[in-house]
Amino acid sequence: MTALLIPLSAPMQSWGDSSRFVERKTRREPTKSGIIGLLGAAQGRRRTDPIEDLAALTFAVRTDQPGELQRDFQTAIDWRSGKAKPLSHRYYLADAKFLAAVEGPDDLLLGLQESLARPTFPLYLGRRSCPPSTPLRAHIREESAIECLKAEPWIATLTHRRKQATSVNLPITRDAMPGEPIDESIRDVPLSFDPTDRKYGWRDVVYDWAHFHNPESRRRTPDWLAPLGGS
Repeated sequence: MTALLIPLSAPMQSWGDSSRFVERKTRREPTKSGIIGLLGAAQGRRRTDPIEDLAALTFAVRTDQPGELQRDFQTAIDWRSGKAKPLSHRYYLADAKFLAAVEGPDDLLLGLQESLARPTFPLYLGRRSCPPSTPLRAHIREESAIECLKAEPWIATLTHRRKQATSVNLPITRDAMPGEPIDESIRDVPLSFDPTDRKYGWRDVVYDWAHFHNPESRRRTPDWLAPLGGS
């Protein structure tokens, strides 16, 4: 098994899977449709091009730094009538960091790695207003996606790590294996990105964890006996 690992970091990210009308929500972790769209853009695929090979990749993502949920208000003017359109609410994750993994054929993953290094179209993390803070330096590992996410170093900032405990569990959201009990079904499998005929299918996911020791922790261990005068 081979996996391509993609670090995702930006001042703002937004990964919607159920946005409707004037409310544009974001999930707490990247969606499969968002990552497939990013990979397709790196390769230079148009929205009307086939994406079945990308959608068939096994997907998993680890939350290394959850960030903060932010809400923005936006409006627009209809240039034809001069009237204001309804106020929209858009949600973002500020200062979040994720490690995404896609698992599949070696030749496809190698091509994706090269495309991410020299993308054809501009890349963004969920929305066009959310470019990555650095070039996406993806790398390949000869392991399954879940094995990689449980072993790859934690990529959170030093400031964030210092605020955490000496032992941390990083959340992982991954594709469920056949016959495995599922935790949630998400409608984020892209069937077509065609603007005139966008389609998404359902994906069964499982929640997992990656355990890490955190030597940078500055969190003090509480002394529960102190109020009683104990040592």
